[in-house]
Amino acid sequence: MAAILRYFAEAAAFLLELGALAALAWWGAVTGNGTAAKILLAVACPAAAAVVWGLFAAPRAAVRLPTAGILVVKTVVFGAATVALSFSAGASWAISFALLVVVDTAAITVMRRQTD
Repeated sequence: MAAILRYFAEAAAFLLELGALAALAWWGAVTGNGTAAKILLAVACPAAAAVVWGLFAAPRAAVRLPTAGILVVKTVVFGAATVALSFSAGASWAISFALLVVVDTAAITVMRRQTD
């Protein structure tokens, strides 16, 4: 049963990561002045977040950080996505997203500590 819950939580984490990239892209698309700026922001913001995530927070990250460091990177990326959502979609979307992220990240962190 615990393994099933962990797989579900990991799948939800992946969907939240994709949601963070989408939120950053959406913010970029509605924030820029002019078509070129909108496209640039819509591409560059999620790309920058993906690079940071891939380097430091991904399961096969190029730089292995302790759990606290990984949580800091996740806080920065998900925090940026939450702020982006608050500006582009409203506070209720941002709060809902942030709550889902906190609950899922806490659950995964606890489950990983129990199995490691």
